[in-house]
Amino acid sequence: MYTSTPAAPPVVREPLHAPVAHLIRGGVVEGIHHGSVVVLDTTGNVRFQLGDIEAAFYPRSALKPVQAVAMVRAGLPLDGELLSLAAASHSGEERHLAGTRRILELAGLTEDDLRNVPDLPYDPAVRDTWVREGRAPSRLAQNCSGKHAAMLWTAKLNGWSLSDYLDPAHPLQQAIAEITEDLTGQRIARVTVDGCGAPLFSVSLHGLARAAARITTAAPGTPEARVADAMREHAEMASGSRRDVAALMRAVPGLLAKDGFEGVQVAALPDGRAVAVKIADGANRARIPVAAAALVRAGVEEGPLAEFAGERLLGGGRPVGCVRVARALDPLPACV
Repeated sequence: MYTSTPAAPPVVREPLHAPVAHLIRGGVVEGIHHGSVVVLDTTGNVRFQLGDIEAAFYPRSALKPVQAVAMVRAGLPLDGELLSLAAASHSGEERHLAGTRRILELAGLTEDDLRNVPDLPYDPAVRDTWVREGRAPSRLAQNCSGKHAAMLWTAKLNGWSLSDYLDPAHPLQQAIAEITEDLTGQRIARVTVDGCGAPLFSVSLHGLARAAARITTAAPGTPEARVADAMREHAEMASGSRRDVAALMRAVPGLLAKDGFEGVQVAALPDGRAVAVKIADGANRARIPVAAAALVRAGVEEGPLAEFAGERLLGGGRPVGCVRVARALDPLPACV
């Protein structure tokens, strides 16, 4: 259930993960992915859990919708595709670069004001094109540039300093921390630095699912609803044209979904049902199949989720196995 006062922070410990997916080759379990899964019902109660949903962990980019809500609450005047980009781990496609430039232009700033790390585009095909063309890594191409541009504009609108906007003690980051505790329903356990250079807050997997549900069930016109609407209506801006998380949002009407590095996935429906997944070894190949199975546990129809059941494994160019969700999740039909 949701309360107005954040609970104690989650305990920092070695998570007690459980098997969530198997790597099957020729009928033999070749490998096992451990992890944790939580499914919330429409009232915010835990409907299903596997592994350790209460240990402190880092949501990585799965926390970006929460960061976007905090910025909108602080006055960020974005909607639509640019607000979706502000919550994105984008692929570095031209639409993402152009959108980030537009946010900076609206703020009266330039790429030089960004403090995220320079990088090549996240999408492999786009990255390969950049390399062939001899283009260097840039802050604009890095997958978090939309978020950073939005952070800069939010800081400028509030009269806060710009050069140190990534400092955890900065008013912007303090505001994001406050909203993180509000939406997750628990105090932050630890603060570190994410890959892009922004502060990263440690909560629990359970708390991450609560936050997603809070965002999707918010009243129309609220900052939470604006973020959810933007991401759902412009899924490719929140990720990329070839990304599985965009495909997942297209497949399930009303679904808000966000991925994060190291095997994190969160998703929530407008009625409050929500799932959150952490793959212990960070394997991307297990993230979406486990999340799809969790959504089935939440009551989503299996049909639209069948395409996310798990990738096939090839041997000599022909299918010989698959990544299959563990039986404890009551999975979708096996991929082979």
